[in-house]
Parts: sequence; C-alpha cells; structure tokens
Amino acid sequence: MPIPLALVTRFFQLILNKQFAEAERELERLKQKMHKTEWNRGYFRALYGMLLVRKSNSDPYAFLAKLDLNDKEKLLAHRREFLEHVKNKLHGDFDRGYFAAWADFTRVASKLNLNEIQARDVPGEAGDEKDQATIDEFPE
Repeated sequence: MPIPLALVTRFFQLILNKQFAEAERELERLKQKMHKTEWNRGYFRALYGMLLVRKSNSDPYAFLAKLDLNDKEKLLAHRREFLEHVKNKLHGDFDRGYFAAWADFTRVASKLNLNEIQARDVPGEAGDEKDQATIDEFPE
C-alpha cells in the first residue's frame, strides 16, 4: 500500500504550523499504514527527522532550520534536486525514500503561505492583537 499523500500533506502542514502533538499522532498513523520496506523506512526517517528539527529548532546546521520557507523558487529548486536523487538508481531504496519525503515536503511548503503562519508565531506582529479577547466582547 502506498503512503497516503493526504496524511503526509497534513503532517507537513502540522509541523510547519508548529502543532507538534498532532503531528506526532499523524506520524504514528502514517507508520501504521506503511508496509515494512526499505523505501518506506527511509521516507519515515525523513519525516521523523523533520519533526525533531522543527520541534527543537536548536540545530543551526540542519537543512530544515536553514531553509527559507518563503522562497518559493528555492523550494522548487530543492524539490528538483531531491527528485533527481529519487530517480538515481545508484542510491539504495532507503535513500530514495528519504529523498522522496523531502521532495514531497518542498512541494507542500512551496504551496503554503507561510508569511501568515510566521506572523502569528511572532509576538507583537500582525494578527497578535486581534487574537486577544477584549472586555467589549463579553456580555454584561
């Protein structure tokens, strides 16, 4: 059974939105649906690594930490590079699965509007005050 693309896309959206508890549940669902193959093992390890890096955000050398998620052209260039690795028969199944996960991630990230997501995460930025309740909103 192939990996359900809808679940993977949801997982990527969750980690990009920093909803880590739900992302971990989604990753567990994915794990249950995957067959035990080397390709799937590589794919899963890439997903797990993405979650760890995004969650800790402490490794300045990690690819995901350095990736500019707002640069659509760069994301698509990375996607093309990852797809070349996926097609390369010199790589083993584990590696090709790993690169396939990154190709899928860059595809999803390039389609999302991350400026809005990141503005919500930064205190004092746009959207911060409108998320706050005011005394005028409560009935007397």
